[in-house]
Amino acid sequence: MNRRTITVCVAAAGISTVLVMAGLFQTVRVQTAGGRSCESVAALTLPNTTVTSAQTVGAGAFTPPAAGRGRGNGLPANPYARLPAFCRVAATSRPSSDSDIKIEVWLPASGWNGKFQAVGNGGWAGTISYPALAAAVAAGYAGASTDTGHVGNNADFALGHPEKLIDIGYRSIHEMTVQGKAIIDAYYSNAPRLSYFNGCSLGGRQAITEAQRYPADFNGIIAGASAWNAMRMHAARAGLNLIVNKTPDAVIPPSKYPMIHNAVMAACDGLDGVTDGVVENPTRCRFDYATLACPGADGPDCLTKGQVESAKAMTSPLKNPKTGAVLYEGHLWPGSELGWGTLGGPEPLGNATTGLKNVLFKDPSWDWHTFDVAAGFERADKADNGVLYSGDPNLKPFFDRGGKLLMYHGWADPQVTPQNSVIYYNNVLKTVGKEKAANSIALFMVPGMNHCQGGVGTDTFDKVGTLEQWVEQGKTPTQIIASHLTSGQVDRTRPLCPFGKVAKWKGTGNTDDAANFSCVAEAVD
Repeated sequence: MNRRTITVCVAAAGISTVLVMAGLFQTVRVQTAGGRSCESVAALTLPNTTVTSAQTVGAGAFTPPAAGRGRGNGLPANPYARLPAFCRVAATSRPSSDSDIKIEVWLPASGWNGKFQAVGNGGWAGTISYPALAAAVAAGYAGASTDTGHVGNNADFALGHPEKLIDIGYRSIHEMTVQGKAIIDAYYSNAPRLSYFNGCSLGGRQAITEAQRYPADFNGIIAGASAWNAMRMHAARAGLNLIVNKTPDAVIPPSKYPMIHNAVMAACDGLDGVTDGVVENPTRCRFDYATLACPGADGPDCLTKGQVESAKAMTSPLKNPKTGAVLYEGHLWPGSELGWGTLGGPEPLGNATTGLKNVLFKDPSWDWHTFDVAAGFERADKADNGVLYSGDPNLKPFFDRGGKLLMYHGWADPQVTPQNSVIYYNNVLKTVGKEKAANSIALFMVPGMNHCQGGVGTDTFDKVGTLEQWVEQGKTPTQIIASHLTSGQVDRTRPLCPFGKVAKWKGTGNTDDAANFSCVAEAVD
């Protein structure tokens, strides 16, 4: 690791950055041991890429553009307040004639840990992931993020632009990684000794795509709630929404979600031996929604016949309405009822409709009410030429290089169905071999957690630290201690267990303390 020097200089000595400190203007020249200042990175020549700016940002002084504001995955209200001084490099990569991939690389001015952490996006991307990027840099990493080649968190960019679809599909993250490493090397006069990727949702798909297509890019990869098989997933989202809204009698009003949830919890919460508001293994819950059927007229504490069918549809594989054949295995699980409005609201999830309009039907005015479920699935599989599929299970090249893939997914995820991760994980084991993959891939399902974070479960855990120990110390994760916070305070801890095991209470001690639980093998259907 290079040591950095910060020297107060006069203008004649090569002043490069002006900071406001305590109301006074001080001139600070930040220079690496290799002799390159932050601002001089702007002159760097890179293939297919132009560095557009390089500026030193003072500690805690960063303010994101409006499009990049937000807390991000589990970050504090102001994720930038504790940022150290860093060199902010912006670049534009154009690997194709229609590419316009914006990239930012942030380099700590001091205390760099010698490692690189790239961060993923959500939805349809369209912006730099500033909160996640800030978290990486605050932890000592040199970080990078990209907008994936367009502006706006929708698929409007894809219409008539197949190269831009390839950019969001896989090319932009690889370009960001290659150019990011080159910028790091130029600034510090040292390439990163280890490289990590950290993403959830779209970022989870980006994560496994990197492992599939570019096995040399990263030493370790975190893939949360991986939204792979994207076009088929969007078709499933639209198809399910049509089913649960097919008649007025089928519509479940949000006011009934708590009633359904309470009934499910009464039936299944205690199956793990602890009544704590969390279904530990929802695949063991066999709740029959018909038990909630109204004996007569509709009421707030019961379900109409149509609503019972909708509840079953929400928690069952999507089938071809004509043949009964399964079209999509992913579905919601018991314990997710409070989030049913995400897929079962009055119209499909926006991520799905914008994708179907612009990628499948190539018609901005397409009306989702006209979607033919059976025919739509056949077309969806071919619409993107596999660009957004990301389902290749052959990770042998990545594993052979020593790469580690840490996957996680919330059992109560109401947006990207939990089976996405389970199916991909099992496919990798079948393809590579369970013994060969045992020390290279791990999946942790999180009871009670929503999409990437939130929910009644223990949704806060050290993903990066777990991956670091695995890659750098050879410690394969056998459990991860996770916390649940209320108003910023930890009120429960619980071990997360590798797929195939669940946390079981030892029979004594506080059930809100992880120390009183152990990971025990249990079938997960």
